[in-house]
Amino acid sequence: MAASIIAGAGLERYYTMRTQPAPRPSGEPAAWADAPVEDLDGGLCEVRLHVGGLTCAACAWVTERVVLALPGVVEARVSPATGRARVSWDPARVDLDAICGRIAGIGYRPRGVAAAATPDRDLLLRFGVAAFCAMNVMLLSAGLYAGWFSGIAPREAALLRWTALAIATPAALWSAAPLLRGAGMALLGGAISVDLPVSVGVIAMYTHGVWSTIRGEDGWLDSMTMLIALLLGGRVLEQGGRRRAVEAAQALAGTAPAIARRTTAMGVERVPASQLARGDRLLVALGEQVAADGVVRSGRARVQMALVTGESRPRAVEPGDRVVAGAIVDDGSVEIEVEATGPDTLVARMAAELERAADRPAAPGIADRLAPAFTVGTLLIAALALALRGPGETIAVLVVACPCALALAAPLSTAAGLGAAARRGLLVRSGDALRRLAAVNLVAFDKTGTLTVGEPVVLDADPKVLRIAAALARKSAHPVSRALVTAASQRGVALADATDVVETVGMGLDGIVDGTLWSLRRGESGVVVEGLGAILMRDAPRPDVAQTVAGLRALGLRVALISGDASDVAQAIGAGAGVDEVIAPARPEEKVAWIRARRAEGHRVLFVGDGVNDGPALAEANVGIAMADGAASSVLVADAVLVGEGLAPVLAGLRVAMAADRATRAGVVRALVYNALAVTAAFAGFVNPLVAAVLMPISSLTAILGARRVGA
Repeated sequence: MAASIIAGAGLERYYTMRTQPAPRPSGEPAAWADAPVEDLDGGLCEVRLHVGGLTCAACAWVTERVVLALPGVVEARVSPATGRARVSWDPARVDLDAICGRIAGIGYRPRGVAAAATPDRDLLLRFGVAAFCAMNVMLLSAGLYAGWFSGIAPREAALLRWTALAIATPAALWSAAPLLRGAGMALLGGAISVDLPVSVGVIAMYTHGVWSTIRGEDGWLDSMTMLIALLLGGRVLEQGGRRRAVEAAQALAGTAPAIARRTTAMGVERVPASQLARGDRLLVALGEQVAADGVVRSGRARVQMALVTGESRPRAVEPGDRVVAGAIVDDGSVEIEVEATGPDTLVARMAAELERAADRPAAPGIADRLAPAFTVGTLLIAALALALRGPGETIAVLVVACPCALALAAPLSTAAGLGAAARRGLLVRSGDALRRLAAVNLVAFDKTGTLTVGEPVVLDADPKVLRIAAALARKSAHPVSRALVTAASQRGVALADATDVVETVGMGLDGIVDGTLWSLRRGESGVVVEGLGAILMRDAPRPDVAQTVAGLRALGLRVALISGDASDVAQAIGAGAGVDEVIAPARPEEKVAWIRARRAEGHRVLFVGDGVNDGPALAEANVGIAMADGAASSVLVADAVLVGEGLAPVLAGLRVAMAADRATRAGVVRALVYNALAVTAAFAGFVNPLVAAVLMPISSLTAILGARRVGA
């Protein structure tokens, strides 16, 4: 059929003129083909990618520089904390395929952020292979070392050496690939990472092992495989807590409903929220969520916006008041005129703020900062040994100088700190978060649901007044009504029967109790039974607030309370807690601005919150801690999650983080002292494979013992 169509159109001449077969489709689409590209002002394009294979800050830095070297790329930011990249470019000069192809060309795996949730098991598999090889090679080497003292037949020794080489080869050529690639990528970008001395040592030990096996001599294969396994194990620990910023943004965006009820000339229709436009009118009744930001045009209702604004009580709204997407109508019904939809809503802007803050680059660890000087010193000493002593001493220097203890000090201390903090009720997501937690000097708390329990409680009430108020409140589902009934039950106040109860949205309750008409109204500090008396109510602080704040201040930290509630309410809670500063009322963007200003002043901020409205502030702070029973998006974006009823885990977690930081620094000092002594002995010719096999575990053991003291 195709041939007849071509012939009928008179196109047969094409086949006589062509010089080669026509191009065919390349097969499966590239992994980045589904990455959404956004059009920016000025004709630029932007894409967000997940880059697989990043292992450290040096990897991210090199990737940025390689991408920026492409003509037409305007900006490239790569975060090793989240594994995500944000790239802007001029489509007239370069395209997405060229950008992602350049990233793939240096050994990393770019793909759309939607695919980022798929776990990358490559590093764990390499570690498992290295650990298997190390255990077996060490077992074989033990037989060879025993033969030094008790004798061993040459044929049996050769069998052990060749078997050890066969087992060690996968560890050297495959498991160590991330270490070798990390060193190469850092050099390509003009940097020196801690992977470089490790890579030099691995190459030297494997080359010497092959040569020694051929010559019938003992090599360093046991030390090599153990080094690879230990360093990959430390890297697995480091990567175990990567932040899930994509899931956080998705959870936050999902706060607004997908369907809305829109009024038209023909009546009321149900439409997807994505089809709403500015000026549309929406009907929102009891129990429904608002689908867009807008202004109330008719009706009255009580709207629950605690997850969005941080207010502890539902807000009464009437014509002229503004509401936001995600708010829930607690009572009544309203008609809303849409002002903002989709990415322009407050919820969507908060989600975008979470993503921008989560892509902040991670600070390099202490081992990365010491790597250049350590590497240069090691290579200079090895070159001097080669010139003055010989190849044997040179290999020995490279083996004992491999920064095993230096590279393990931070991961082991961090892992111990993560476990100790978890036992105390603070689940920290990553080692980088724990290190940042140790450095904070300013702690800011949200109020509702964080410093307080999030529900109103009765603080003081005359039993006669409480009896009437609780009788009326039994007919209402409002949180204040529930608190009144609970207080009456706890205090042994017998509840009376109420009849003809009428609830007015935003006003209160009216009803007959004991034959008398009573009115229950909101007061400045609680509720009032008109003509009888007042009941003092407040969102009660958590029991251990004052002790926690005092403990934080004893550590030399400044403590602030920042809340979306009214100033008088926040000031009262802050005074009882003993904080240094109260900022209220503060909307979500104002919380972010306050934290950003404190960071610009040089403060390292820890923020503790629980609601959707706290998500951007949690992400903007140096460290964010979310309450376990808070909003899902705040839990996902936070660096740590507090479990339990009190705030004591915040103080305990800070102490553990500081202890882990001290252990890391002490481990680095011990590693440097060990390397100085071991390199001196190797240079003098006192180190052979057996001595190295003993020294390397000892150096690692010092890091392990130091880490065990964290949180003990």
